Amino acid sequence: MKRWSLVAALVFSFVFSFSFAQKTVTWAMWGSPEEIVTHQKVADAFMASHPDINVEIWSQPWGDYFTKIQTLWAAGDASVIPDVMFLSPVVNYAADGVLENLDPYIAASNYPTNDYWPGLLDYGMYDGHVYGFPRDIGLEVLYYNKDIFDEVGVSYPDDTWTWDDLTAAAEKLTDVSSSGRVNRYALGMEGGKYQLWVGQNKGSILDDMRNPSHCTLADPAAMGAITFFANMMNKNYAIRDANLGQAGGDAAVFQSGQAAMIIQNASRISAFNAADMNYDVAVVPIPADGQRSASAAGAAWTMSSFSDDKDSAWTFLSWLQSTDGGQAIYTASGEILPALKSTAESPAFMAASDTPANRMAFIIEGDNAKVGRAGFFPEWNELSGSIISPALQSIWSGEASPEDVLPKLCTDVDAFLSQNGYPK
Repeated sequence: MKRWSLVAALVFSFVFSFSFAQKTVTWAMWGSPEEIVTHQKVADAFMASHPDINVEIWSQPWGDYFTKIQTLWAAGDASVIPDVMFLSPVVNYAADGVLENLDPYIAASNYPTNDYWPGLLDYGMYDGHVYGFPRDIGLEVLYYNKDIFDEVGVSYPDDTWTWDDLTAAAEKLTDVSSSGRVNRYALGMEGGKYQLWVGQNKGSILDDMRNPSHCTLADPAAMGAITFFANMMNKNYAIRDANLGQAGGDAAVFQSGQAAMIIQNASRISAFNAADMNYDVAVVPIPADGQRSASAAGAAWTMSSFSDDKDSAWTFLSWLQSTDGGQAIYTASGEILPALKSTAESPAFMAASDTPANRMAFIIEGDNAKVGRAGFFPEWNELSGSIISPALQSIWSGEASPEDVLPKLCTDVDAFLSQNGYPK
């Protein structure tokens, strides 16, 4: 009896010692239920190869995530602040001092920053230092419902499509009843993605997205792009931004057949595949004399400056952003165009699943991605959220025309920049 008691005591001691020695990294992100399943797979894979580190997921819906993170920071309790966080835009949080400068860790481990798409790592930088690693390049492609295209006899989109081709197809894909009720829209696209049209038309939001001096949204190129998008809504070809939100977002209207096309990043693939949709993707149509202008940006994994175990946090963070670690798992899920070029161009992404078949659309857009769809200065969120977006909403709602809104909007933007000391 004593012998068994001794054995039990030794086993208990070993388990207790192992548990006591195990470190914990709290990992925060937003995401759909399907995306959270993938995040858990990533955490499980890491813990299997790093048994001394436990990863606990802290997830919230997109609409609550940033508010709750801010609340944790405001409380100042390091024990409840996640160690590794998914954030965007990094510059705002880095400027507030809540993120860890990753430069020393990069240098000490020879982490390969040169494997990122050109310009992408800029999105994780502030004041010349790296504070975050974009998980993916969040560029958009055109998703289209093949059944609806077949039903109305419209040829599938390809890389030759222009805005004129998109408009002509939209006219046929839109279904409006005799009473004026829209049964089906051709396009579902969030109003916040207006920058895509502006960049394609060789326009811009500000003259310099790092150190701006004035607004350029009233210039002909930007005016023409915003007018194009507004006309799509005014003709019932595109669902209005507010109505899109009320309908559950672009994924919901695409899956229900309320929209024949959406413009979105790779995060929708897993949900559409799970629903067994008959769809594919194509590059986004551009103006006849325009350019491809996908976004060289993406939400980034960051380390909290409040973390009480930064070495463990770095071990997890750098593994997340490695081809043999998190990047491979996310890529295999089909949910992202990975941030690392070597991963993106490998069979892990290109042959991740049969659907969508035209994954080359992501690569084409990535090769032509542009920096500058969001500001690289701390006040950008405030400027965009409190001045630019509300003014544009009056256009998306059909209450006002671009010609009426944009000149006044630029006056307000210029005043904001001046009040905040720009250009610096």
